[in-house]
Amino acid sequence: MLKANLAFLIAVLSATVIAEERRPWEVEVELGAIATSGNTETTSVHAKVDAKQNLTRFNNEYIFSSLYKQDDVLQDDNTKIKEKTADKYLVSAKSSYLISNADKSYLFGIASYTHDKFGAYKTYETAAIGYGDWLYSNEAIKWFLEAGPGYFRGEKVLLTENVYDPYIYEIEQGALLRVATELEWKVTQTAVFKQTLSIESGSGNTRSLSETSLAASISNAMQMKIGFAVASDTKVAPGKEKVDTTTSATIVYKF
Repeated sequence: MLKANLAFLIAVLSATVIAEERRPWEVEVELGAIATSGNTETTSVHAKVDAKQNLTRFNNEYIFSSLYKQDDVLQDDNTKIKEKTADKYLVSAKSSYLISNADKSYLFGIASYTHDKFGAYKTYETAAIGYGDWLYSNEAIKWFLEAGPGYFRGEKVLLTENVYDPYIYEIEQGALLRVATELEWKVTQTAVFKQTLSIESGSGNTRSLSETSLAASISNAMQMKIGFAVASDTKVAPGKEKVDTTTSATIVYKF
């Protein structure tokens, strides 16, 4: 009886290990905040959640990121009032299917939604499918490239007599070609450099998203990360900037 129970327990544990190996999750939670007071008062919060699910043939990734900023803004009468100067969030989901176990080429599908109250586009939605492959992969460097067709829809913010009205916009939509790449370099045992770039080119607009970062481990589960992100649109309304940049210093918790 004891041997039978032990055999059953070993079988359950073995099945659990196999299940965990087939369905591992890698989750990163990133948070950065800055607050100042006195002559200048600002509040800035940047948050991001990146969840990756690695199955036998499928790799799924879910991302949520947000940026909020509030500053003292000088009025015409030389008084200052607090106003939001950034209010943005992004949600995306991506699924990749490994074509064969012999190589690392894959088919993918991705969808994303961006809401930016102060951006050139109030909302921006994209969906794409395509083919990707790892250009180089070893213990220190991982680099992949992917491309494919897709579709976009955006609410382009308009300006009327140089007065910004957040409720006036025009719809842009159509086909696009998406190209994306990511390079991850493990510089040392505790430092990781990462560069990501995606270009979504359509008839009405070409949107480019780039992020350069360097993360250093504080502990097994925690990192300090410095990042520089660039988002650009080729066609924007008069008075709106084509390029937005974000410099951040955040704490990343991995589990």
